[in-house]
Amino acid sequence: MPDLQFQIEGAAPVTHAAMPLLALKLRLSNQPRDEIIQSIILRCQVQIEPGRRKYSPEEQEKLHDLFGEPERWSRTVRPLLWMNTSFCVQGFTGTTEADLELPCTFDFNVAATKYFHGLATGDIPLSVLFSGSVFYCDDEGRLQITQIPWDREASYRITAEMWKTLMDTFYPNTAWLCLQRDAFERLYRYKVKKGIPTWEQVVEELVPQGEISPASMTCEVKQ
Repeated sequence: MPDLQFQIEGAAPVTHAAMPLLALKLRLSNQPRDEIIQSIILRCQVQIEPGRRKYSPEEQEKLHDLFGEPERWSRTVRPLLWMNTSFCVQGFTGTTEADLELPCTFDFNVAATKYFHGLATGDIPLSVLFSGSVFYCDDEGRLQITQIPWDREASYRITAEMWKTLMDTFYPNTAWLCLQRDAFERLYRYKVKKGIPTWEQVVEELVPQGEISPASMTCEVKQ
């Protein structure tokens, strides 16, 4: 019966992709080594482990939306689910390599995007949990199926620069927000009524540059 082990050996953006993709380089090893694996339907849960790194004051400010005040981080900083994904691993004997491709989004309604955007430098600790089905041949050549144990996982650290470079490639000097339609219609009517040509100028009129500062974000608690 297969006994699979997983290791992440690298990470890199997927070139010539139609959307932002980051590939984790997986190495799969099986015991016994001479056992024939026909294929694997591999399910992967990718989590971010924010408690496994340190943060600068600037990063703490940007991550306030996720974790609150730094004084509360010992209670609020918990693993973040990035995504659940699956793919098929082709047949092999002994060991093989495969790319786990992770779609990346610039949607700021997604917690992972807020986290990545809030980092200036350093590493992003990831943990990948594996499950799925393994199709293999027994000693008599008959096709068998077994499940991957739930305790299979691997850790890796990608760099914040890698994610930022990927976003800059697909969204150069831009960001986007998803609004409910009624909110968008009010904003659009404001733009038309004022005769403002660009959305950047709408934001500049509503929130002038320099108006929002770290000091203005501090709330005074009255006794």
